[in-house]
Amino acid sequence: MRDGHLQVVTTIERREDAQRIARVLVESRLAACVQVLGPIASTYRWQGKVETAEEWQCSIKTRRDCYPAVEQAIRKLHPYEVPEIVALPIVAGGADYLAWLDEQVRGNDEGRMTNDEGGGKAALPLQG
Repeated sequence: MRDGHLQVVTTIERREDAQRIARVLVESRLAACVQVLGPIASTYRWQGKVETAEEWQCSIKTRRDCYPAVEQAIRKLHPYEVPEIVALPIVAGGADYLAWLDEQVRGNDEGRMTNDEGGGKAALPLQG
């Protein structure tokens, strides 16, 4: 285990957007795995009113050192003004699974997309 592992959770209105977040995070090696769950019913207070909405949840498995880049990618791809982005520590897990997670995820600059991956664009944290 390098610097610890996290499960990052976000919710989003459309399944297609959740799948896009999942694909971008895994392809850019910021996440080893993203599960898209839903639809789920969310109840929350927004601008003084209680709201209920159907959403899709992304459960993102990553390393702690990748969190800033994961958050930045979610914010870039997410349409909500205030997206839910919460990180939960993985305090224990199968040694083989956590080793696999470490192998799949690259931290810091390693997780940046190259010109080839970004469709010829300059290397940026994530191209949407």
